[in-house]
Amino acid sequence: MEKQKIRNGSLLFLTSIIWGISFVAQTVGMDHVGPFTFTGVRCTLGGIVLLPYIAVTNRRKQQTEKAAEDKKKLVLGGILCGIILFLGTSFQQIGLMTTSAGKSGFITALYIVIVPVLGLFLKKKAGIKIWFSVGLSLAGLYLLCMKESLSIQKGDILLLICAFIFSIHILVIDHYTNHVDGVKMSCIQFFVCGLLGITAMFLMETPRAADILAAWKPILYSGALSCGIGYTLQIVGQKGMNPTVASLILSLESVNASIAGWLLLNQRLSSTEITGCVLVFAAIILAQLPNPKSIG
Repeated sequence: MEKQKIRNGSLLFLTSIIWGISFVAQTVGMDHVGPFTFTGVRCTLGGIVLLPYIAVTNRRKQQTEKAAEDKKKLVLGGILCGIILFLGTSFQQIGLMTTSAGKSGFITALYIVIVPVLGLFLKKKAGIKIWFSVGLSLAGLYLLCMKESLSIQKGDILLLICAFIFSIHILVIDHYTNHVDGVKMSCIQFFVCGLLGITAMFLMETPRAADILAAWKPILYSGALSCGIGYTLQIVGQKGMNPTVASLILSLESVNASIAGWLLLNQRLSSTEITGCVLVFAAIILAQLPNPKSIG
């Protein structure tokens, strides 16, 4: 069981790296296309990327009665996750248009607080150690992301709604991931999200093939890696994990975005930002340490 938790924690950490770099891709892509166009195209691409893997694994597996019983849960879980992902991504993309990158990263990461609060209503209690880790991580994210006063703007409210929606997304995944094939559910969620995005694209935007082609690099990264691989790793990695601990690990996307900017774009990290990174890492390590009673 401990080996599985280490493996799943590693998958979530890898997800946070992919998402951290994707933050840059999302911002760049919005220079060419609208938020619904970006969401619709990249999520559809994410679903297509998973089809070959599913086709290969299906040939190796024999159909069982258990698999047939879980089919309804698989479809329902995929549809629910797709709708939630579309709503969360849409609010995030629109919020990014009017809010600074630093503030958006901090507000979006507030799901680390919202997840355990919502978990209380679902009888998923978090101990004192986890709550302390959440507070420590929140302080670290504030030092890392916030470079201006915490004034409330329209985009901030949209991102706060986004954080709430992503919290629900984490909890829905936690509910279904132990009953269905994670990769298949991820594929369904992408096609549902992509369909909703493309529908909104034609209703609310004026998509042009030239603009989509101009944004092909960020769309390719966000679709193939952030969606196809990142969100799939999230679903697989969350299996058997405490959803609050999972949200803490995923919040490393803000840290990894800053580190990527430092390594790839020569963006310097101030002492305050470095302190923030250290606090977030410390919070995640603390959250995964065994309780004193379980030692020995």
